[in-house]
Amino acid sequence: MAPRARQRCHATLTALLALATAAVLSAAPPASAADTWTEVGSDRADPLTESQGLASVEVPANSANRYTGIGTIPISVSSRGWNHVGDPDASYDGHYIEPYQADSGTAKMYRVQAPGGGWSEYVHTLSPGEALNNSWVAITPDGQWMLSGEYGTMTRFLVFPTPGVNPATSPSANLPQVSTVQLDHPVRDVQGCDFSTGTTLLCSSDDPEGSLFGVTKPLLQVDLSAAPNGTSNVSGHVSALRQLPLRSSCSGTFEAEGIDYDRRTGTLRVIVVSPGFCVLTDSKTYRFTKG
Repeated sequence: MAPRARQRCHATLTALLALATAAVLSAAPPASAADTWTEVGSDRADPLTESQGLASVEVPANSANRYTGIGTIPISVSSRGWNHVGDPDASYDGHYIEPYQADSGTAKMYRVQAPGGGWSEYVHTLSPGEALNNSWVAITPDGQWMLSGEYGTMTRFLVFPTPGVNPATSPSANLPQVSTVQLDHPVRDVQGCDFSTGTTLLCSSDDPEGSLFGVTKPLLQVDLSAAPNGTSNVSGHVSALRQLPLRSSCSGTFEAEGIDYDRRTGTLRVIVVSPGFCVLTDSKTYRFTKG
């Protein structure tokens, strides 16, 4: 090959390498955390009653883990249009909260069970630009604030006073959005989040594309600049930790669902629903520990 031809070939290869490198960098998140969550086991997830979300409840002591699914929605609730329940959470004093949405309208609903067993409902009228869907709730460790998420590609989480816990809330008044968590990287189809510390969230994403973090169905970590306080926005740094398990006897599209971090045992649990007929047979709640 002539010297000039070799120079042209080298220049072309260099340009292609630069383009490939740029493409990889543009697809990757701005930062990546080490994969420190190790799968330690799994349990079958019932498709009717354990397919949307889950929560560990600390009060009263020795309470059973709670799950949500289409089969857990009371008829008295679904008959009024609240026909989808998302990933719940429980405060450290025992208040249990489920997020609900309807097929249409201008509001979403949070159903709260007090430690004594009584239920109440808190309705939030959508803010301008807010999506109707109501995928999950995560209560801050101090119990006073509740984060909630919208489905789709988002760069924020919403912050509310925790209904039934924060004294500023009432079932007879609109539950207001008071601030936001501004994310430094977009997230897609987040199905659940839970606090592992006062400023760290672990989230399950049902992202089917993989273009945001280079992997589909990722387990995400969001490190907050400060604990949410309801008076000012905080920022959140997003990292992809690992892909959630995608194992089934059937081929097709899996669905990552709710998430729970049990601070008593340090166990992280995530629901993954299997594709096709196997939704009935081998959908799982996977268990992870950090180490």
